[in-house]
Order: sequence, then C-alpha cells, then structure tokens
Amino acid sequence: MAKPIDLIGLADRLGPKFFDRIRELDAADAFVAENYKELTAAKVFSAQVPKDLGGGGVSHSEMCAFLRHLARFCSSTALAVSMHQHLVSAALFNHRAGRPGEMLLKKVAASEAVLISTGANDWLESNGSARKVEGGYRVSAVKPFTSGSPAGAAFVTSAVQDDAEGGPQVLHFTVPSNAEGVTFLDDWRTMGMCATGSQTVRFEDVFVPEDTVAMKRPQGEFHPAFNVIITVADPLVMSAYVGAAEAACAIARGRARKRRSDPVVPYLIGEMENRLTTAQLACDDMVRLANDLEFTPSEELSSKILIRKTITSKNVIAAAEKAMEASGGGGYFRKAGIERLLRDVHASQFHPLPEKRQQLFTGRLSLGLEPVETAAEVTVAAE
Repeated sequence: MAKPIDLIGLADRLGPKFFDRIRELDAADAFVAENYKELTAAKVFSAQVPKDLGGGGVSHSEMCAFLRHLARFCSSTALAVSMHQHLVSAALFNHRAGRPGEMLLKKVAASEAVLISTGANDWLESNGSARKVEGGYRVSAVKPFTSGSPAGAAFVTSAVQDDAEGGPQVLHFTVPSNAEGVTFLDDWRTMGMCATGSQTVRFEDVFVPEDTVAMKRPQGEFHPAFNVIITVADPLVMSAYVGAAEAACAIARGRARKRRSDPVVPYLIGEMENRLTTAQLACDDMVRLANDLEFTPSEELSSKILIRKTITSKNVIAAAEKAMEASGGGGYFRKAGIERLLRDVHASQFHPLPEKRQQLFTGRLSLGLEPVETAAEVTVAAE
C-alpha cells in the first residue's frame, strides 16, 4: 500500500526554499516555476485524486490545511496551486455524484497535469464566442487571471454560443495549453501575488471538439453547478490568504516584542490578533461546511460560503494592515517581509464573489428572490 502523502511535512520541507526565492520572483513579476517543479515531483497536483484513479487520496480539508501552511512561506505559490486544486475538487465531487469528472481526474493523476481556471472573471456571463463547426466549435476569447498558466497543461474555461437555440448558451470545456490559437500575453504586472503567473490568455479560433464540452447553460442565469464550484473553491483559495496573513502577523509579533514597552503596541497587537482570529474562524467554517466534499449543493449553502469568504477577505487585509502598523516604521521596509504579504492579501477581495456582489446574492436569497436578477424581473422593471 502506498504511503499517505504528508502534506504539512512536505510544506515544512519545501517551504524554506520557496521563501528564499519569493523576494526576487516578486520583484521581477516572475512565475514560481521551480516551486511548481518540486511540487510536481512530490505529486501535489494529483494529491486529491482518489487512489483508485491513481492519485494520492488526500481530503479537501487536508489540501486546505496544506495551502494555508504553504502560504506562510510563499503565498503566490499557495494561491496558484489552489486554482488547480479547486478544479480537481469540483471534478471529484461530480465524479462521486455520477457526473463527468473521472476522465479529468485520471489525466491529472497520469501526468501531474496542471489545470488552469479562467472562471474568476467570467461568472455567469462568460466572454468570448463559440462558433459551431463540424465536430465541435471554434472559440475566440480573451481570458485574464489564469493563475499557474506558465506550467499549465489544460485550461478549464468557457465561451458563449450566440446562435444556440433558446438564446445564448455558455459552453464549458477544456483546451490544451499548447492548442493551436492559444497565446499567452505575459501581462501579469500587479500590486500583489506577483509570482502566480496569472497572465491573460487569448484564444483565437481555437478548435474545441464537441465531446470536450462538459456543460451548456443559459448565459446570465445562475446554474446549480455554481453551488458546487463556490463550495469547493472558496475554502481552498481563502486558505492561502489566511496563511499569508498568519505570516504577516508572525513577523509583527517578533518586531513588536522589541517595542513592547511602548504602551500603544499591545493595543495594536491585540487588534491584529482579533482580526486574524476572525479570518481564521471564518475560513475554518468554510472548510467545515465543505465537509470533505460530502455536502448537498444549494443556493443557501453557497450563500453561507460566500458570507464567510467576505469575512475572511476583509479580515486578512485588516490583520495584515494592523501587522504593518504594529511593526513600526521598520516594518515598512521591504526587507521586513510584511510589505509583500500586505500587497498579496489585498487580492483576496477580487475572487468570486467580491463583497458587494456577495451581499446582493445573500440579500436577494434572504428576501425569497433568486440569487441573481432573472429575465422576468428585468421585463417587469422595464414595464
């Protein structure tokens, strides 16, 4: 019997090397390529795939804990890996439910294939066009936020078929990263998470075979599949941000101890601890609700996850900002390490759903409405 993967031990073994690399990579906006090679060798990308399909068989909650721990060393690596892992989690949930997913899981297990998500900026509308041709579709689109794409094997993406019966349909499908018509734009120059390789990718008349289309849904409508995606993805993604905030707070504690005779410093550290604990509790509860993928998808569950995502995001940012303040002027120097982590955690607010969209989703649901505005509501409003 294969020995179980000790993910926390792996993070402790590889993490110091990742930490040594990140300052230079962050400054150069360069992808964590060497980190990915080492994680591939350790079979991290197939870790969630069931053992009977060739993977490591670790649980969703174990992967969340790994990403959180890894982020304390390199938050860019942890965040990029979380994007792959949420696609694996969704495929695993669907496989267990008797829906398509097994083929993708086997592909990941066979070659440690890195999956690239483009869904963060698409939400219900998606973008791009899918033109029906013999045997499939020709797809053209521009997709930002493709974390990990320099090492990716396949994109899990979507585009809109405008000429479909019943109105525009969003098609969900996979595209090999080396497919003809795929261009990497190398434009990832951002405030934070600078080493995730989340560049924009352009698809120009890329052929997508019909049998690779996993789902079709009406454009703009909330589909039940999102209840799965939200529930599996947000705990993984936000675990990386909590780990980054924990790293910032650890630095602040060390620096503040040298200034503890200052009567203001204990207050600042106390406030920081409150913010960090709030983020930890919210993230831990997301992991609990996901229940190692043993959950019943629902809009109500999605709302609970999204509320906790907002709470986590607001408080990792607040904790890191307070860590900077508690560190004094010395903490403002890049060499202290807090500056990079503070920039990194600010990216948490842009993951689906951003705060105001979450509040709208949750508020509508609480009032007995559909979570997003329906075509019928639009018609009534127009009249």
